[in-house]
Amino acid sequence: MIRLTKVLFFAVGASALLSACSLFNRGKGKPTAQNPGQISTATGLAFNNEDEGGFAVKPFKGQPDAPNMIFIEGGRAVMGSYEEDVMSSRDNIERTVSVASFYMDETEIANIHWLEYLHYLARDSSQEVYRAALPDTTVWVGKLAFNDPYVEHYLRYPGFRYFPVVGVSWTQATAYAKWRTRAVNIELAKKAGTEYAETDGRIPLESGIVVPAYRLPTEAEWEYAAQAMVGTQWLEEMQTHQRIYPWDGHAVRNPYGKQMGFMLANFKRGRGDYAGIAGRLNDGALITSYIYEFPPNDYGLYNMAGNVSEWVQDVYRPMSFQDFDDLNPIRRDGFLDKASGTERDGNLYNNKERNPDSYTSLITDRARVYKGGSWKDVAYWMSPGTRRYLDQDSATATIGFRCAMIRAGSNY
Repeated sequence: MIRLTKVLFFAVGASALLSACSLFNRGKGKPTAQNPGQISTATGLAFNNEDEGGFAVKPFKGQPDAPNMIFIEGGRAVMGSYEEDVMSSRDNIERTVSVASFYMDETEIANIHWLEYLHYLARDSSQEVYRAALPDTTVWVGKLAFNDPYVEHYLRYPGFRYFPVVGVSWTQATAYAKWRTRAVNIELAKKAGTEYAETDGRIPLESGIVVPAYRLPTEAEWEYAAQAMVGTQWLEEMQTHQRIYPWDGHAVRNPYGKQMGFMLANFKRGRGDYAGIAGRLNDGALITSYIYEFPPNDYGLYNMAGNVSEWVQDVYRPMSFQDFDDLNPIRRDGFLDKASGTERDGNLYNNKERNPDSYTSLITDRARVYKGGSWKDVAYWMSPGTRRYLDQDSATATIGFRCAMIRAGSNY
């Protein structure tokens, strides 16, 4: 009897132990996006049971690497300029926001990238689409300046291949981002060895092999990435200092090492001074420069100050920083601040739409923000918090762009 009791005791104990181990393993082995298991935890139905029309769960190893993209870890930041408001615009008052993690181009889009785009448009699209994508090379023309060689040579001459493309409007930059998304995803599908039918011009996201859409960054994303405050991190969410520029300090020259005294960006040092004196040029560029020319910031992004200013998604309004949400902020239109219609409709701007004959404001729903200083700007505009705007179909020799992309499947 005693022996039987011992057997039962050990049997029950072993059963309890196995049950505990099973619970432990289940706790440690919860399904994830990368390892969803073979059976639905909600219904108990089998995944990928093709014979019975089961739900297809494709293999997924995480968001694929996208060409030229750098990961920008999101977090809290203070938008706004730390420079004196010399323009008295009061349109960049400091505001604390949080920005979700995203990806951004390591460099500005260069002439070679745009020529590649034009090549494929000429091959696959109509002449109308191709012509609409041509940059405005006449942006170099000056009535009292001999910049004529750049009109013919800047975009197409091989020596300028890796200089930033200019003469591109906000509308053209947005169209390029859409084309780039499709081109990259078709190539990813080929490398995966899978032929996917396109739906509405896109490979289905459920495939798990494509990247999210390339697009222009929001103003908040661009400013957050330019500040790169990750480089000032100390302990327990403490940052040792703020930044006027995308680098430390209040100066525009490198204070360290063999590059001591060299400029940290391509900008206009003063009236008539675009590059300094021959034999010791201060930034080595009268106009734009090589997209990898200057040191990257702490996120690894090149030329987030100087070289060319860059288009962002946002519609411009002076009060955006006070109006928009404090999580992933963006201004898409005139919500809360109309710039279309009459004064009776709530339009407070004396723009061309409201008063075609004697307007005094350029603020419309087509006015888009651009950020960062250019080769033709003084240092003030290289502070990430400064902001300017231009009509979305306008182009200049000082504005280019780079793309951004969300980090899909992430909660930070």
